[in-house]
Amino acid sequence: MKTIITTGILLSLATPAVAGPYVNVENNASWLDSEFGSGSTEVHAGYLFDNGIYVQGGPAYLTVDGAENTTEYSGKVGFGTDLSEDLNLYGEVSFVTEDQEFTFDQLNLGTKVGVTYSF
Repeated sequence: MKTIITTGILLSLATPAVAGPYVNVENNASWLDSEFGSGSTEVHAGYLFDNGIYVQGGPAYLTVDGAENTTEYSGKVGFGTDLSEDLNLYGEVSFVTEDQEFTFDQLNLGTKVGVTYSF
C-alpha cells in the first residue's frame, strides 16, 4: 500500500509539457565584425497541441542598418517528438511577409530541422 501511495505522490509531482496557448518573443540579430547588420523581433501568440505540433504568429519588427524600420507578419508551424529517451527530433517551417502581403511570390519561407541528443 505504501508503494502505491508513494508512486501516486511522485507521479503527481512530475511536470510534463502541457498543451495549450503560449506567448513567444524572439529576437534574432546579425553583425559583421562589430557592425550591426539587421535584426528581427517577433511577438507571437501560439498554441501547442498534445501531439507536439505547434502554430504561432504575430508581428515581426524588422531593423536593417541604414534603412527604415518595418513591421511585417510572421508565423511558424513546427513539431518536436522524442525518438528515444535521449533523442529528440524537431522541425519548423516559418514565414515573414514582404510589404505585409501573403502572396507566394513575396512570402519569405524558412525551414529548420534537427535532432537533440541529451547525455
